[in-house]
Amino acid sequence: MDQLALDLEQLYRERYVGLRDALATVTGSHESARDALQEGFARALAARSSYRGDGTLVAWVWRISYRAALEARRRDSAYLEEDQLVEPRLVHPERDSELATALRELSPRRRLILFLRYYADCSHTEIASICGISEGTVSATLAKAKEALRASLRKEALA
Repeated sequence: MDQLALDLEQLYRERYVGLRDALATVTGSHESARDALQEGFARALAARSSYRGDGTLVAWVWRISYRAALEARRRDSAYLEEDQLVEPRLVHPERDSELATALRELSPRRRLILFLRYYADCSHTEIASICGISEGTVSATLAKAKEALRASLRKEALA
């Protein structure tokens, strides 16, 4: 087995749960996220010779898995347009309705970056690679998202 295949196997073992949880915020369920992530890893393994190493391995697998999730949604939902933005959201918003409300007030991009950081445990470097932005932008976006969440939750607590 070549080194990249071994690296993919290690990534799967170490990061599967976090990546699945972050992808579930996009797909809407852990089951569909599991399927998309498994498909993503299978595609990555099959196409590993095309990995150029420009970004991190986790970012490459995320993008492949994200595309697999979007393809599955398009098959399952005829109404989802090709370029329609899929907004990340909590899988079970009823468990914490105040947090779900506060998260909905964030832009989809801020939510995605927040979920990648705290669900998938991605580093700033990995998030930058996934989103095609600088690490400084990741840091600033996370800081703004956390402040907006604090303000929204504070407002909710006072109401």
